[in-house]
Amino acid sequence: MTAAQGLLTVAAADPATRIPAPHIEYAQLAPTLIVVGAAVLGVLVEAFVPRKHRYYVQVFLAVAALAAAFAAVVGLAAGGYGNSKARIAAMGAIAVDGPALFLQGTILLASIVAVFTFAERRLDPAAHGKRVDSFAAQAASVPGSDSEKAAVKAGFTTTEVFPLALFAISGMLIFPAADDLLTLFIALEVFSLPLYLLCALARRQRLMSQEAAVKYFLLGAFSSAFLLFGIALLYGYAGSVSYAVIADVVDGTISKIDPALASTMGNDALLLIGGALILMGLLFKVGAVPFHMWTPDVYQGAPTPVTGFMAAATKVAAFGALLRLLYVVLPGLRWDWRPVMWGVAIVTMLAGAVIAVTQTDVKRLLAYSSIAHAGFILAGVIATSAEGVKSVLFYLGAYSFVTIGAFAVVTLVRDAGGEATHLSKWAGLGRRSPLTAAVFAVFLLAFAGIPLTSGFAGKFAVFKAAAEGGAGVLVVVGVISSAIAAFFYIRVIVLMFFSEPKADGPTVAVPSPLTMTTIAVGVAVTLVLGVAPQYFLDLAGHASTFVR
Repeated sequence: MTAAQGLLTVAAADPATRIPAPHIEYAQLAPTLIVVGAAVLGVLVEAFVPRKHRYYVQVFLAVAALAAAFAAVVGLAAGGYGNSKARIAAMGAIAVDGPALFLQGTILLASIVAVFTFAERRLDPAAHGKRVDSFAAQAASVPGSDSEKAAVKAGFTTTEVFPLALFAISGMLIFPAADDLLTLFIALEVFSLPLYLLCALARRQRLMSQEAAVKYFLLGAFSSAFLLFGIALLYGYAGSVSYAVIADVVDGTISKIDPALASTMGNDALLLIGGALILMGLLFKVGAVPFHMWTPDVYQGAPTPVTGFMAAATKVAAFGALLRLLYVVLPGLRWDWRPVMWGVAIVTMLAGAVIAVTQTDVKRLLAYSSIAHAGFILAGVIATSAEGVKSVLFYLGAYSFVTIGAFAVVTLVRDAGGEATHLSKWAGLGRRSPLTAAVFAVFLLAFAGIPLTSGFAGKFAVFKAAAEGGAGVLVVVGVISSAIAAFFYIRVIVLMFFSEPKADGPTVAVPSPLTMTTIAVGVAVTLVLGVAPQYFLDLAGHASTFVR
């Protein structure tokens, strides 16, 4: 036996002493594990359940899993894991604390109502006697090909969207709770890859849908590359990917230095460039200028249920990750990142509001609106205080339901080609369908931040936190941007209620109870958080302390 073989034999003889078994707190990770388990079951359903039963099984499985995961989040919060028992679980990979649980609960509730819009099958006319949803009959078929026509004729539906959505949600649950940079990157990929696929699955206008998915994939790949390169540089700077260790090196309180990294540890160039690259990756996901280019095209081309889901849940997850990075990892670098974030927030608010004025498509208008809202939320992030975290958590909760509700209304206004998203076709909608127009007006007023809506309470909270944090200029810019934004929201309301309806205008489809529930929940949350926000602000306040 050679010396090398002997070493290999010795190394393999007792591997348990060299690779310790991981210690995983399954109870604290239950919300994510439930969703991942349901997603895997959903894949098995696609393989083994007959096609005619898959839709019902998948809808039930998705809703039941999300409800169970939300119950698990509530159980953890009630058990004190949001404050007194907050801890780092999974060997330092995932934080179980107030912000993580609050954001996970928001994502799960928003996802439940979003899944209802995925499951809607009454809006399109029945194809060959079978009800169809918003998704392609057979995703693998080339648009317009014989195989696609055969799939439509057979009444096929792409029920794989439900496990894909569950996989995306599982990544979103981990993203704001990640406590090391590798977990952050893995969570980013877990929720991004299913979203790239979901964007390409529209039943109508399939080429535009596929174009949107390719744009999202290419730009998303760039953002992932920036993030990964930033992680590598921060590892070189701190000798660890753990948030706590990086924060200690930034503060200068680290006690142990790895000899192999002694030449790079503490190198400020690595810290500044690495931190900037990671911020770029996260700002892409929140849709902040100048990383917003994907937003209008993807929002317009993706199936509208997917657009609503993405606009709400992705923003919640990405802002959660951004908060944790800035408040846990880089608080010692505050004087370096705050001026940059000031600039990003100002440009984002103004660009989103000004460019939205020129839009003629409802989905693109809502896309630029979401960019402006990213700027408003960044004002709360920049406050660097517990009040700032509280205001951001509240804003994200309020914004997510308004967004899903607004996109659910967009799915109802239809003509022969499917959804009628051009603004000219919405003229006179208030006379054709007063209830639909009134509901959409409520959502638009909430986006505009009109009093007695959740939008006003959210904006007031973030602007108050920014002003108290010394960012008064941001508040002034935010108010100006809100005034510009109010113009195009009110313009749509005037178009719906004070214009003559066209004779060949679109009709308003009568949805199933699923979409009705989504819209009703959106209106209820918008009004309740606008009229009586204090309880929910207090809830966000109790959940605003990060564990380290």
